[in-house]
Order: sequence, then C-alpha cells, then structure tokens
Amino acid sequence: QVQLVESGGGLVQTGGSLRLSCAASGRTFSVYFMGWFRQAPGKEREFVAAIRSIDRGTTYADSVKGRFTISRDNAKNMVYLQMNSLQPEDTAIYSCGASRETRWTWPSSWQYDIWGQGTQVTVSS
Repeated sequence: QVQLVESGGGLVQTGGSLRLSCAASGRTFSVYFMGWFRQAPGKEREFVAAIRSIDRGTTYADSVKGRFTISRDNAKNMVYLQMNSLQPEDTAIYSCGASRETRWTWPSSWQYDIWGQGTQVTVSS
C-alpha cells in the first residue's frame, strides 16, 4: 500500500545542480530504508544512494560520493537527493525505492520492493 512519487528532474548544464524529491504515502511505518537508483538508456539500473530510517545513516555509490546528498524529512514522508556538480554521465531516469528490510545492513537492490515512477534527469554538455 506504500506509494512513491518522484519529482524535481529536468534539464541542467554540466556543473549544475538539481534536487529530487520522493513523496511517500500509505503504510510507510514498515519502510526502514529509502534509496535512489538510476537507469540510463541501454544500461542496467544502478544504485545511487540510500538512507536508514533509524539513525539517518547514509551510503553512496562511489560515482556520486561527494557530489550527491540524500536526506529525509520523516514528518513530511519525503526523501530528497541533492545533486551537485552534475556531469553528462549522470543523465538517467532516477527512481526512489523503499525497503522493508529490518537489519542494519544496507539492503541489496532486490530488497527494494516498492518503487516510484521515476523522474528524468538530463545533463547537457
């Protein structure tokens, strides 16, 4: 019954910034991890960042570390992805996912079983 809706994508020049939002609704009490993933045309979906509900701990893919920041506002049931220093290789459809995994260990991609529709991010040269 959990639903996720992404927003904030768009066209930005190299070096620019975007802030993506993911709004969660429904029975969100069972969600313990939220993550951002992306998929470029012709490529597999890849992990970008995740945040843990209990302590707001975060983890990032090496490709975005230092440039992207994931955060959440539990009161608003919102998760954000601040993207800075964007590069053309960041162009992809970005989706947020929810995991009901209860362990502290970061879930694998397949353990994110609730997904939003995605939002397009395009970085021009």
